[in-house]
Amino acid sequence: MADPLTAANPVAAVRAVLPSLTPAARAIARIILDDPGLVVRSTITEFSVVSGTSEATIVRTARVLGFSGYSQLRFALAAAVAKEQAMVPDRLVPGDLAPDDPLTDVIAKVARSESEALADTAAQLDPARLGEVVTAIAAARRVDVYGVAASGLVAADMSQKLLRIGLSSHPFADAHLALTSAALLKEGDVAVAISCSGETPDVLVPARTAAEAGAVVVCITNNPRSSLAGLAHHTMVSTGHETAFRPGALASRISQLLIVDCIFVGLAQRAFDTAGAAIRATREATDRYRHRP
Repeated sequence: MADPLTAANPVAAVRAVLPSLTPAARAIARIILDDPGLVVRSTITEFSVVSGTSEATIVRTARVLGFSGYSQLRFALAAAVAKEQAMVPDRLVPGDLAPDDPLTDVIAKVARSESEALADTAAQLDPARLGEVVTAIAAARRVDVYGVAASGLVAADMSQKLLRIGLSSHPFADAHLALTSAALLKEGDVAVAISCSGETPDVLVPARTAAEAGAVVVCITNNPRSSLAGLAHHTMVSTGHETAFRPGALASRISQLLIVDCIFVGLAQRAFDTAGAAIRATREATDRYRHRP
C-alpha cells in the first residue's frame, strides 16, 4: 500500500524526493513530473523504452516513491491527472518560462507555479505532525530559527511572527551566531531549521548542535531524505517548482511560508487570549511610533 499522502498527490511526492534519487531513478521521476499523462498511457515495457531504463529499475523507483509497483503508481497518477483536468480543464499558458515570453504569459506561469506549490505542500502537510510542532513551540522557553539565502528570509519571517504573539524567537543567517545560540539551547527548547536541499552546512550543523544540546529540532525542507530530515524530530515537507528562472530555493520559498503560516496560526489558536493581547500590544506600539508628532 502507498502512503495516503503519496497516493493523494503522487506528483508532489515525486518532486519532494527528486534530489535524493539515483541518476536512473531521477530520469524516471523527471518524466513523471514533466508528463504524468504519458506514464498513465504507457505499459511498463513502453515506459522502459521512453525512459531508457530497465523494467526492474522502473519497479524499484516506484517502490522508492512509496508504491508497491508500477501499476499502483500509474493508478495514482491517473487519479491525479483526472482531478487536475477537472479543476483546470484548459491550461492556457503551458510550459516553463522562456526568455521570449510576453509579460502576460510570465504572470500566468508564475501564478500557476505558485498556486501549484501551495496546493502540493498543503496536500503533504500532516495535521498530526503539525500539531506536534505547534505543541513543542508553544512549550518552548526559546525558539531558534536557522536559514540562509532565500530560506533565511523565511526564517526571519517566522521569527517575527512568533515575536508578535509573545514567543521568544531569534532568526540566524550567520553560521557562527547560529552555532553559538544552538550550543546554549536546553531540553524543551526548539530549533527550526529551514533548507530547501536539507544539506546546507550553515543550517545543518547548527541544527545538529541544537539536537545534541537537547532541543527539539523541526526542519522545513524539500527533501525528506536529506541529512537535515534525518536528524530532525519533526520534518515538514515543502515543494517548489524549479525552473530556469526560479532555482529550487526561490521556487520553494512560497511553500515554506505556507508551512510557517500554518504553524503560526496553530500557535495563535492554542493561546488565543494571550496571542491576541500580544498582537494588539505590538500593533499599538508600532502605531504610536508611526503617528508620533
